[in-house]
Amino acid sequence: MKFLDLCKVYIRSGSGGNGCVSFRREKFVEFGGPDGGDGGKGGSVWAEAVGGLNTLIDFRYQQHFFATNGRGGMGRQMTGADGADIVLKVPAGTEIIDEDEETVIADLTQPGTRVCLAKGGNGGWGNLHFKTSTNRAPARANPGQEGIERTIWLRLKLIADAGLVGLPNAGKSTFLAATSNARPKIADYPFTTLYPNLGVVGIDGKEFVMADIPGLIEGASEGRGLGDLFLGHVERCSVLLHLVDGTSSTITKDYRTILSELEAYSPELAAKPRVTALNKIDALDAKTLGTRRRALEKAAGGPVFLMSGVSRQGIPEVLRALYARIAGGAVADAAGDGAWQP
Repeated sequence: MKFLDLCKVYIRSGSGGNGCVSFRREKFVEFGGPDGGDGGKGGSVWAEAVGGLNTLIDFRYQQHFFATNGRGGMGRQMTGADGADIVLKVPAGTEIIDEDEETVIADLTQPGTRVCLAKGGNGGWGNLHFKTSTNRAPARANPGQEGIERTIWLRLKLIADAGLVGLPNAGKSTFLAATSNARPKIADYPFTTLYPNLGVVGIDGKEFVMADIPGLIEGASEGRGLGDLFLGHVERCSVLLHLVDGTSSTITKDYRTILSELEAYSPELAAKPRVTALNKIDALDAKTLGTRRRALEKAAGGPVFLMSGVSRQGIPEVLRALYARIAGGAVADAAGDGAWQP
């Protein structure tokens, strides 16, 4: 299944049916009076969050959603039938944004949540509705109310407890594959991951959801590489796992590059709690490992975990640190920079 997290759709609610002008005509009934019924209501357009979906790919092949109109009223005091509603089934975590791409109409984070995007028009009154003691034979009826037509954007932000961030080839996909049943693409070239992946991670009998997004590079906020298109998928996370490639000779620069891109995207995202880990330690000797760990701890202003996604060294400790953050059992360090400490 292809991944799609942003799409544009066109919706229109149904118009109400027209009211009817009719008079009772029966044998031996000299003054039958008005009996025109009201028009039916137009159908509305709803959005509903459902479980089991993690992409908006269905909306690539159908972008127009029109509810049906209400039927007009009829004689013999018959009201027209209401138009049928139409429901857009979207994944939980979908934001519904107005055409200006800024105004958030609704944020559907829980399965079963519904929101009305366009209300159907009311039906017009028939002439029976206008009958009074002084106007016994009204010959007027109201037209139905027009439906609402609008353009909206659907933006999916995956719901995960922890998010993976780092430069390309920092080992994020390898870590996700080693800790969950997710099978992201893994290769020895940059930007192997082209779309977010989710995995359910378990530690000490407890589980949480982790999201892996494509790697960031310097200038991602300006559109370089894959840009910051996928950072929205870690906005809902309780904690971020920042993986730094231990085989890099510029680990402090790599660390600061990611922080700069997070801050350029959203100060709130940059302020989220973070767990920092030095990855690929199986490829380093003891002396190099100690030097680079001290340099990274100085840049991060706090402790750094050592791990390897290939040999699985240090992974349980990292997972416990992440779960402690998610469960609210850990505290930020005194500097308040978001690094984890026991």
